[in-house]
Parts: sequence; C-alpha cells; structure tokens
Amino acid sequence: MRMMMKTMLVMVAVMMAGSANAQVGDYRSDLSIGFNGGYMMSNVGFNPDIPQKQLGGMTGGLTIRYTCEKYFNTICALVGEVNIAQAGWKEDIRDVNDMQVINPATHLPEEYQRTLTYLQMPLMARLGWGRERKGFQFFIQLGPQVGYLINDKADSNFDYKDRNTADRLGAQKDAAQDTLDIKHKFDYGIAAGAGLEFSHPKVGHFILEGRYYYGLGDIYGNSKRDYFGRSNNNSIIVKLTYLFDISRTKNSKIK
Repeated sequence: MRMMMKTMLVMVAVMMAGSANAQVGDYRSDLSIGFNGGYMMSNVGFNPDIPQKQLGGMTGGLTIRYTCEKYFNTICALVGEVNIAQAGWKEDIRDVNDMQVINPATHLPEEYQRTLTYLQMPLMARLGWGRERKGFQFFIQLGPQVGYLINDKADSNFDYKDRNTADRLGAQKDAAQDTLDIKHKFDYGIAAGAGLEFSHPKVGHFILEGRYYYGLGDIYGNSKRDYFGRSNNNSIIVKLTYLFDISRTKNSKIK
C-alpha cells in the first residue's frame, strides 16, 4: 500500500511539472483565492490493531487555485490549501463477548479519544469537466499533503491506573497508545478527492467536495523496540469551499 502511495506521489509531481512547463491545450491564467471549511472523520492505523470508531473533528482554512490550461474538455489546475484540522482516534473498548468494557470505579463503559490538531498543507493537481465561468463542473484532484502537530488532547472517563485490564482484549489491555507521547509531529501522505463546483462570474465559485487522506508517516516510533509497527493517520473529509477570482483569462469563448 505504501509503495503504491509513493508511486502516486511521483505521478502527481510529473503532472504538476507538465502543467507548469508545457501548455499543449488552450492557455489559461486564472487565479482564485478563498476559504474552506468542513467535517473530518478520522482514525489511526495501528499495528497491533486497536479497535476504533471514527473520531469527528473540524477542518478549515485558506484555498488558492491556479487554472493553467484546458486540454480538449479537461480543465487543468493546481490547488493549494493551508488548514487547521482535528484528526486522531476514538477507541471502541470491548470484551470477549463484544460488550463495552465497564470500569469498576465509575461503573460506566470506558471511553477514550485523542484529538490531534494539525496545521495541514495539501497541494493537488485538479482535473475538471464542465463549465468554467457559469454553471456546474465535476472535478477530481490528487496530491501530496504535509502537516505539523500543533496540539494533542486526550479525553477519557476513567483514570489510567484504574482501567479495566481484566476484560480488555489484545493491545487495548496494555493501552500503550493512551500514554505514549507523539514522537513524530511532522505528518505526510496523499490526499484524493472529488466533487462538484458551481460558478458564476459575478458571485464566485462554490465547491462541495469529498476527500480521503492516507498518511504515509507514523505518529509513534515504529522500530523493533517500539510497541507499534504502524500508526498512520487516516481521514475522510467533507468540505465546502468558496473562491473568488483575482485574475481571469481574457477570452470571450470561455463559458
């Protein structure tokens, strides 16, 4: 899986270089900026496995887009963002009977979640089909993303020393993920999305997108001496973006 992701990153780099250096279609020079916001559902790919539910969080920030050409019916652009995003994981703590583990001190089902707030910067190659200036356009986009951890917050309804180790299963019995400090604050991976855009020359661009992020790095150490062999971020994002044009190609034939 990681080898495939690295290959995809190389492909995106080639696409970006081609867009910048070789205009083989109808030339464009459209620059748009704006802001985005949305909802994230995240987990962490642990090995050994930690059963989880999706952790909900918010994301939002600034977006810039440069449209460089239209090749036949395909509109080519580069999209960059600077976002604040809440990732992390929420544990699903169950026993051998698939029942929630009850804490003996509180007599409540044990709950634990950890919210990792990142400054994220994706850079994606975008391909669109449809109207550029007025109407609807479908698009896909793909590219690398880097991030840096700026906040780490753990929430639980039990004290670690009083956790129910008798009923917990597997790696949840040790609960190493609950107490370890984040070793790698720098995160990197690949983001891919698809969506629908509505444009109007006097109002701007309104974009609805679904996106998936797969982390190629680990949040904890992954050597033979470390507890986890893998601990990478994964997120599903639904977001809205609004862009307004800074500059547009002068061409009366563009629709």
